[in-house]
Amino acid sequence: MPDNRLSNSTIIAAYRERTPRSAELAKEAQALLPSGISHDGRFTDPYGIYVERAAGPRKWDVDGNEYVDYYGGHGALLLGHNHPRVLAAMQAALAQGTHFGANHPNEVRWAELVTRLVPSAERVRFTSSGTEATLMALRLARAFTGKPKILRFFTHFHGWHDHMTAGHASHFDGTPTTGVLAEIAANAVLLPPGDVAALRAALAQHDDIAAAILEPTGSSFGAVPHRRDFVEALREETAKRGILLVFDEVVTGFRVSPGGAQGEFGVTPDLTALAKILAGGLPGGAVCGRKDILDELDFAVAAMKGREKIAHPGTYNANPVSAAAGRAALEIVGASDACRQANARAAELRARLNEVLAEERVPWAVYGSFSGFHTFLNPQGRAIAPEGFDPLGLDWRELISGSKPLAQKFRLALLVNGVDVNGRLSGFLSATHGTAELDATVAAFRAALAMLRAEGELPRA
Repeated sequence: MPDNRLSNSTIIAAYRERTPRSAELAKEAQALLPSGISHDGRFTDPYGIYVERAAGPRKWDVDGNEYVDYYGGHGALLLGHNHPRVLAAMQAALAQGTHFGANHPNEVRWAELVTRLVPSAERVRFTSSGTEATLMALRLARAFTGKPKILRFFTHFHGWHDHMTAGHASHFDGTPTTGVLAEIAANAVLLPPGDVAALRAALAQHDDIAAAILEPTGSSFGAVPHRRDFVEALREETAKRGILLVFDEVVTGFRVSPGGAQGEFGVTPDLTALAKILAGGLPGGAVCGRKDILDELDFAVAAMKGREKIAHPGTYNANPVSAAAGRAALEIVGASDACRQANARAAELRARLNEVLAEERVPWAVYGSFSGFHTFLNPQGRAIAPEGFDPLGLDWRELISGSKPLAQKFRLALLVNGVDVNGRLSGFLSATHGTAELDATVAAFRAALAMLRAEGELPRA
């Protein structure tokens, strides 16, 4: 049900006035799609924008409104929208055919780039998505170790398949979410993020853990961060016990650095799940890692060992157009300073937005690392200085809590002022975000705060 704070809002009225065609499309979609959407993250009250085109760091909706884009294709577009070299590679591949039902040269070159850039990648198996990549990583771990359980951390997202639903945004007690078998949920060992003592206690208690999986910079690209030494401790503790370590680098891969978080941290997992930037903004994922583990997919090795191999079909695995886009994108990432540029711009943006919060006397904070940012709405009313905020000093529960109606209002106020962030008030920067985009974002941020203050959502400065 819509919240009255939204339905009676002048911010909502301004949003509706700017987006009548999006409203019409949203109404049509309600009759065709559950909630009128194709991804839970795109749920917006009263409705989301409908985008018609995009280029670089900007996009335009069906009503002609222009936005500085921080959604970034859910993190897939480190190089911005429609990078000319990636676009040319896609167009050339389209001219040759969209599906051959056969092996093709670009998948070999694509895999070669992955093994060159990602430290853990001795072998690669392509999938159609990040969810499929983490699912295959778990199946490989269970087959290789002969053990059933997976160790995971609260708030870390690893796709929507059955093994990963509890403990991400709900069901922190480990009970199964709707539609998931209790027996599957019971094979997850859930722990608080960043807690080495809890990790060691759990490992001492369980001798049937096949693998530990985590987002190496913290959940949702550091919305709930952990210290780097936690990743080092996890590597050490799993290696001692023959437990496989899986890095979910679906977001961080080729974004933190050309070698992902593992390349930046100097910590090498046994398996890595990739997607997003991997395919240059098109659908595509991969699991990569140690040869002896990926051999569980190999026909010849299975026959030699006299054991059943893991079956893995997939109509769109290494799709020719995705492979061409991914190859072009990874060639650029590997040979340029795209990661460094995006990281530097994000650091500048975080600092400038915190300056606005300090000047406006709003006790919120913008934080993050590398090329991302997150907004802390301070639900407990702490006395914080935005420019000195340290998210590591807060419990994970507080970091993910807050008023959803207030967050929605703030996001819609940003849209009214020409900036699109995701529903968590987080975003990704690309290598194409420049001074003009940052200036526009700072102005929109200040204007959105003023709109919230006018509605009584913030105290008078």
